Amino acid sequence: MPDVTKTAATAVEDAVAPPSVTDTAAPAKAEKGRSLWGDAWADLRRNPYFIVSSVLIVLLLVISGFPSMFTSASPTAGDLVHHFLSKPELGSVGSPEWLGYDQQGRSVYARLIYGTRASVIVGISVTLIVTLVGGVMGMLAGYFGGVWDAVLSRITDVFFGIPFLLGAMVVLQSFTERTIWVVVFALAFLGWTQITRVMRGAVITVKQADYVHAAKALGAGTTRILIRHILPNAMAPVIVVATIALGGYISAEATLSYLGLGLSAPTVSWGVDVSAGVAQIRVAPHVLLWPSIMLSITVLAFIMLGEAVRNALDPKLR
Repeated sequence: MPDVTKTAATAVEDAVAPPSVTDTAAPAKAEKGRSLWGDAWADLRRNPYFIVSSVLIVLLLVISGFPSMFTSASPTAGDLVHHFLSKPELGSVGSPEWLGYDQQGRSVYARLIYGTRASVIVGISVTLIVTLVGGVMGMLAGYFGGVWDAVLSRITDVFFGIPFLLGAMVVLQSFTERTIWVVVFALAFLGWTQITRVMRGAVITVKQADYVHAAKALGAGTTRILIRHILPNAMAPVIVVATIALGGYISAEATLSYLGLGLSAPTVSWGVDVSAGVAQIRVAPHVLLWPSIMLSITVLAFIMLGEAVRNALDPKLR
């Protein structure tokens, strides 16, 4: 029969004895688990689409912020001597005559560079506003439910039923002067509905999690639960939708400017140049070609970034 006293003493000694070198090193060698965002960042760094789109977007941001670094020509100064001149001279890359001139003798290259600012400002500003407004409304509707959810959801349905471009045209028609911020307001006024629906669905899923119930049981307030627990875990799908939609807002601004309902001269915009170039497509196709290419590259860069982020944040796609 084993000695009970000796066995108990041995167990106590084992419990209070310091861990051996092998036992101490074992946890240190264990790889630390990554969070969702850490895992997503590790995937993004290996994604060529993310790298290419990020380089293009950073370049566009630099161009929009410091256009004078890329050209010394004025985008609004014209000289009829250069009327529709489209044959660049040898070694003229980056010079005013590089991409030719438009009907008023203005440098197409200079207008491309300075037109970046309007498109980037509109795209980023609208995305920030709709993400903030739609995110708050979706979070309130999804978390509180009941009357809050019914009222906010019906308001969202009303705005969602309005055609986006048609509604933006109606809003812009009510302004006599259509500046960049007027266009931002018109697009944001109708663009928040998609973010609201995505956030509402994400919050309804997250609020059922055990850590939310534990926070409530420990006496955490509603504000703390929303900011510390609900928002960080519901933002992933919202970021994906907002990133992809950013390119759509840039395209919408160009479409409205093309139709004559968005930005107008003397504001320099790719949509304004595309609108002016359509009428001269037979005699000077370069006036239409270059802003169209620049617009397509910009929209494609943001869509590629959104797709890369979506693939990184969705475990089913990894």
